[in-house]
Amino acid sequence: MIHVDDRRAAHEDARRNELERWLSGELGSEFELAPASADASFRRYFRATFANGTTYVAMDAPPEREDCRPFVHVAQLLHQAGVHAPKVIRQDLARGFLLLDDLGIRTYLDVLDGANADALFADATEALLRWQLASREGELPPYDEALLRRELNLFPEWYLSRHLKREPDAAARAMLEGVFAALVRSALAQPKVYVHRDYMPRNLMLSDPNPGVLDFQDAVHGPITYDVVSLFRDAFVSWDEERVLDWAVRYWEKAKRAGLPVDADFGEFWRALEWMGLQRHLKVLGIFARINYRDGKPKYLADTPRFIAYARDVARRYRELAPLLALLEEAA
Repeated sequence: MIHVDDRRAAHEDARRNELERWLSGELGSEFELAPASADASFRRYFRATFANGTTYVAMDAPPEREDCRPFVHVAQLLHQAGVHAPKVIRQDLARGFLLLDDLGIRTYLDVLDGANADALFADATEALLRWQLASREGELPPYDEALLRRELNLFPEWYLSRHLKREPDAAARAMLEGVFAALVRSALAQPKVYVHRDYMPRNLMLSDPNPGVLDFQDAVHGPITYDVVSLFRDAFVSWDEERVLDWAVRYWEKAKRAGLPVDADFGEFWRALEWMGLQRHLKVLGIFARINYRDGKPKYLADTPRFIAYARDVARRYRELAPLLALLEEAA
């Protein structure tokens, strides 16, 4: 009997062989190909090293699973904004292959500590401001109500029902609908800018200029606080609230000076940021469960307690979100 994992491995090996043949044809010189990284999607990355020490990164994105065109488009938008992102050197969109310049091997997540976090996040904030200031209508898909709700629904579908095996009853579903509606209203009321949608230390490279920005293919046009809260309330590293508040104030002050449409009242900006963060945290809980049960990638579940803690803290602070707290306490 051939198992699913065996079929997947055989497919991946075939894809790698095809990628090597494509690179040989494009570059015309010998190289060594080694795994660089993989992410939560079906994309894989390989580092091609040449005899003279030059390196590139090759992306393998199976076209039946992934579409490379958004990556190419958003990379162009980032470059136009003055943000350091990989350059697309060669592409074969039909086969799902891209050759990119190499931004290095050290992510923010690899090097962040209490001593360097202020400086690294200052660089990340400056890059984010440039990205947001370049925003134009019509370039990216809208972060609209339908998308926000699809993301929120991942929490009851995959985290509660599938992972915890706790199917919400009618009262819980009604409570979730009320909280979800409030979160969506808050998100849609915010000024809209370019949104990376996963702007966090794992996707920022220590580079010159700093940072290098990766994993941007899902970018949208939407709420101005989304990338800010993604950066400071991360999936894989947590900071004390005093420090997060200080970084958020620094972003807000710079954004105001730059002419970005942040709320003139920091308290209102902070509330919108926290509610946006809760939407993201609930979504990510669902995504991490889905990645485990659908895609066979269990490692992300280890970080779900961090998101439960984020979500509980926000639900405690706002009367409108308080009904969610009991459910989150049970889900911990």
